[in-house]
Amino acid sequence: MRKRRLPDETGIFIVLVAVLAVFSILSPNFRTIDNAFTLLVNGTVIGFLALGQTFVLLTGGIDLSTGANIAMSGVLVALVMQAGVPWPIAVVIALIAATSLGVVNGLLIHFVRIPPFIATFSTQGVALAIPLIITGANSIQVRDIGFSWIGQGRIAGVPVPVLLLLIAAVIAGFWLRTTRQGVHVYALGGNKNAARLAGVNIARTTILVYAISGFCGGIGGMIVTSRLMVGFPATGTGNELFYSIAAAVVGGISLFGGVGTVLGAMIGAVLIAAVSNGMNVLSVQSYWQSLVIGVIILVGVSFDTLRRSRSGRPVFAKRASGPNPPPTASPPTAPPQPITTPSTTESR
Repeated sequence: MRKRRLPDETGIFIVLVAVLAVFSILSPNFRTIDNAFTLLVNGTVIGFLALGQTFVLLTGGIDLSTGANIAMSGVLVALVMQAGVPWPIAVVIALIAATSLGVVNGLLIHFVRIPPFIATFSTQGVALAIPLIITGANSIQVRDIGFSWIGQGRIAGVPVPVLLLLIAAVIAGFWLRTTRQGVHVYALGGNKNAARLAGVNIARTTILVYAISGFCGGIGGMIVTSRLMVGFPATGTGNELFYSIAAAVVGGISLFGGVGTVLGAMIGAVLIAAVSNGMNVLSVQSYWQSLVIGVIILVGVSFDTLRRSRSGRPVFAKRASGPNPPPTASPPTAPPQPITTPSTTESR
């Protein structure tokens, strides 16, 4: 009889349920419908960043420019609307710019051979400086009321940002599991050299995942700017980057690449948002949030590590340095040559 195995997301889901139960007991306000919607809306930005980070981490990379992308795209969309461009076109322009930042990251990493940490750290600085230079560190008011629908609108009572994240997560999960390009993403994170030999287009896959991360950062910028109706240059420079990586990693995405699911990353994003919201409801000082989130990450990852080790599965996907060379047959040995002695008479 085949032994049934728990899904990989079981550990982080149990932690999420426990956290929700504890906060519900500690504060009656936490378990209200209004607060639930507030939690989900606040978590959508983290969710989009974690979604983009998932694609990058699956290939064994990392994107440190996502938080800065929120500021850059948010200020850009506000400036474009201030110039008289309708908000839907302004959104498209801002998303193209955000995606372009991701494309630049991919180009630097693949063709220039810059390590992902250094490449994205550098573009983070550029993306943070651009809105500050353009605006002189001043905020840009958004006066087009229609733009508020992205961050404040509702469809059938459900906030638009939550619906956008749900749709994006479903599409991303389906794409990664069922398409050839999605398989290539996992293959690249599992063993880059083997993926190359198997016909995976390394350049295209690398640029694609960073472009997706940039696009998700742009969506986060649109949501934040739409909720505040202000393009603020310092938006996204807080804990957003830390939360996005934490949500993906605690959700089961391996830092070594090749392991993890979109579902796990989304559960991780909800967990991070729930902790932040719950501590705000309880009026806990904000600097305690990083401590608590760090402990939750340790508990969740430890649970998954223990479960994987007991099931006999590797804790992390080890990135081999290259494919094992096929065994080669040993060259045939030459037949023994007769030993000849020199002749007593030698021709001269």
